[in-house]
This record gives sequence, C-alpha cells and structure tokens, in this order.
Amino acid sequence: MKKTALIALVALTACTAKAPLSLRVVESEMARCPEATFLDGQEGRLKWNYTTGLELKSFLDVYEATGREEILDYVDAWYDAIIAEDGTIATYKKSNYSTDHVCPGRTLFQLYDITGKEKYRTAMDSLYVQVLEQPRTEDGGFWHKQVYPGQMWLDGLYMAQPFYVEYTNRFVSDSTERAENYADIVHQFTTVYAHTFDPTTGLLRHAWDSTGEMDWSDPETGQSDHAWGRALGWYCMALVDVAELMPDGSDKDTLVRILQSLYGTIPLYADARTGMWFQVMDSPYRQGNYLEATASAMFIYVWLKGIRLGFLTGREPALQAYESLLKTFVTEKDGLVDLNDCCAVAGLGGKDNRRGDFDYYIHEPVRANDPKGIGPLVCAALEYERL
Repeated sequence: MKKTALIALVALTACTAKAPLSLRVVESEMARCPEATFLDGQEGRLKWNYTTGLELKSFLDVYEATGREEILDYVDAWYDAIIAEDGTIATYKKSNYSTDHVCPGRTLFQLYDITGKEKYRTAMDSLYVQVLEQPRTEDGGFWHKQVYPGQMWLDGLYMAQPFYVEYTNRFVSDSTERAENYADIVHQFTTVYAHTFDPTTGLLRHAWDSTGEMDWSDPETGQSDHAWGRALGWYCMALVDVAELMPDGSDKDTLVRILQSLYGTIPLYADARTGMWFQVMDSPYRQGNYLEATASAMFIYVWLKGIRLGFLTGREPALQAYESLLKTFVTEKDGLVDLNDCCAVAGLGGKDNRRGDFDYYIHEPVRANDPKGIGPLVCAALEYERL
C-alpha cells in the first residue's frame, strides 16, 4: 500500500471514532498492517497459519455487517495470493496433520460465496481430506499435530471442528456420511472434555497426552498441570460456533450442555474487581499471575453469542463484562484502537521443552494486538452491537 493510501486510511479511522468498535478495530489493524501479510509479525511473508485466518475471519464478519468493500478486498487479497488457481495452498502440508492448518479454511466458506472463486472450494476439499485422515488417539480423538502424537489440546477443537461441521453442512450430500461426521464432531468435544476435566476446579486442563510420555503429563491422568485461560477460551469458542451450525437431531444438545456447565464455573474464576480472567485460570491470585486479554475476549464473545442463540443466560452480567473488557484492556491513541496484555504464545513440549507449569505460563511474552485477541475482540464487539 502506498504511503498516501495508508495516511488516508488512518485519517478515515480517526474520522470514524464514533463508529462501532468492531469496525474501528478492523480499521486500526488495517492501518497498522497495510496488507494482511503483515499481521502477526509476518512482515510481508505469506504463511498459511491459524492466527491470520482467525483475524481475517473476524474482519469478514465485519464486512458482512457493514458492507465496507475495502475490508473484503483486504481479506480476499491474502487468500487469493496464498491459494493458487488449482486450489493448492502455499506453505500448507497435509502430511503435517496440524489441526492449526484447518482453521484458516473457515473464512473460505464466506469468500467462496462472495467471490465465486472455484479455487477456494478446491482448497476446502483438500482441508476436508486432512480432517478425514487426521491421526487419532485410541478412543478416536484427533491428535493436535503429527509432531505431537497421541496428544489432544483444547486449542485443537477450535482449529478443526468449526470447519468440519460447516463443510459437512454444505458439501457432504450422503446422509450416512453426514450423520457419521456429526457424531464424530460431538465425540471430539466429549473425548477431550473427559480427559482434561479437573474435578477439583471444574475447569479443563490445557491438554492430555494419551501416551503418558511427555514431561508435562501427569503419570496417572495424562493431563497437563494447569487450566490455561486461552486454551479453555478456544474450547468454548469451538463449542458455541459448532453448536450454532449443528442441525437438529445431531446431538447438538450435548455441546450446549457442556457449554452451560462450563459457564456455571468460568465466571467464578474471574477477577473480583474487573471481572476479567487470569493467564493461569486455576491459580487466579497467585503471585506473578496476571489478567490476560485474549482469554477474556474469548470468554466474553462466547457468553454474548451464547445468549443471542439461547444457549446461555446472564445478559446483564455479560454486557457488563464486555464493557469491563474495554476498560481493562482497550486503549485508543491517534485514532487507533489497541488491545493490550495479550499472551503471545504458550504451548506444550516441542523443541523448547515447554513444561506447562505455572512459571512457564506467566513468563511467556506479552504484547499488544495479538491476532488471538483481536479476532475474539472483534467477534465480541459484533455480538455486543447486535444485543
């Protein structure tokens, strides 16, 4: 983008300070990153990754709410560049069997409808093949990635299941296959819930290792040490997004019941003063713990959407939580909106031997405007604006 165009966009952002927050956040990100290849610190590189996909999905939702063509152009430019005419996705390897790499495919459903580009449908077909072939634990749960054999992470439910259900709804015509897919989707949620549930807290731990070989896994349960806020946020977002798309008669009620049960517990772990959630959820006031923006935005998005869909209750507390989210984490300067106090990344195992203990989580990098917070913030703002 030329410098003059960038200045014009910043000026437009300043002029629309009275616009809905969802639009202002998108405009701010587009001003900071003139092309989507600069989101998440990619510095102009094309990379098929869940963080860019998550954020661009929220942008496209704002386009559908506002009709702002520059937003559509911004999103489509990234997907058009990374997907070749034959549907091949640059930097994507099915052999990695990473659930993370299914996530960016969610936006393709909307883009395909809007643009009619057949290469988007072809790319979705390829991702569906990965879903069908995804390696599994002995009881049928998706491995998080090929490099994490036998492991289920809460994050992975959001990465794969919303795509899985929408593809089934739209493109699977065989009634037997459709029914099997819906049953499998519910099974993914119930399996990871059963293996990560902590009866002491009522929360879900970050991950489960079915092999018991990882240093972070409990010898008896296979669970990781803690309930990490964003991991549970991913799981809850997957629940509400998938339940919305599941047809009647597909056991969607099981997903709704899990969501309702969790939202009987999650508010109990919010900070008493702000109503926001801590980086390490099951140790809320432990020294070094801090209020974390991405998980808080996720929980509030799910709460507001769940109310709109009739899955959850507590309209007034949810609206108050959203307003507190803005007071706690959101600032504006020079016409740009910032989301502060985002945990940049936290995983388990891998080459860095990430053990997932309390000290590990609280010392991971913290930054502003992480896509894993911006996306849920935009979605929460859209839900608030609808309500």
